[in-house]
Amino acid sequence: MSTTLPPAADSELELLASHDIALVRAPNPGPLTLSGTNSWLVGREPAFLIDPGPLAPGHLERLRAAIEARGGLGGIALTHDHGDHSESLATVRAEHRAPVAAARGELDVQLTDGARFGPLQAVSVPGHAPDHYCFIGAGACFSGDAVLGEGSVLLSPDAGALRDYLSALARLASREDFSLLCPGHGPVVGDGHAKLREYIEHRAERERRLKLALEEGRRSVEELLDSAWSEVPAVLRPAARATLAAHLDKLALEGELPAGVERPSVARGEP
Repeated sequence: MSTTLPPAADSELELLASHDIALVRAPNPGPLTLSGTNSWLVGREPAFLIDPGPLAPGHLERLRAAIEARGGLGGIALTHDHGDHSESLATVRAEHRAPVAAARGELDVQLTDGARFGPLQAVSVPGHAPDHYCFIGAGACFSGDAVLGEGSVLLSPDAGALRDYLSALARLASREDFSLLCPGHGPVVGDGHAKLREYIEHRAERERRLKLALEEGRRSVEELLDSAWSEVPAVLRPAARATLAAHLDKLALEGELPAGVERPSVARGEP
């Protein structure tokens, strides 16, 4: 895989400069990672790193340079422990001897909803993963895989995942302490609240289409995907299956799931 990164748009660079936020994008593009995993640096002397990212060629070198330019590293915050966000964590931690704030795994600071870590405040946003947190700081929401810069996210079919995810998005949308949205993948979003509303409306529309398919008597996984996720390309079909499971779980919790509906064979918590 090439290590050449797509250049950031001038508008993206201007938005980040206005908030004094640095972006180091890993060279791991793909259908789920979009242009690559975004690692973020907030503050100076020291800086705080959000998601060190994968062990991709050249990524650690660019992180080192960005950290040095900001006067060292004061801490590492992890949105969640999926490998494309956390694979280089041990290396970065060892090099800089900085404390790690996360929801699980080898950590120094246990994240809880509302907890402070340096210039960041943690917000629990389960849905993509049970240990997922977003961070608010520098007038931005660092949204990890809860909200992407483009497209929609894969939801993990944990019990209550979609219900809790939508509740968390609504809480984020009601906050007034950020404007910028800095996602785990994809471009920076200038109007973070508009993107949050878009995500909430997207899930509501997906549920509407799913309910219509169920009313029409569709019961198999493939029938439901063909009806409610018809525009999803084949490469993203496995992710759509996991998200379908999360939607079906939500309908079941609400007593709105008809009998005889096939649920995708996706292990809970393992999208």
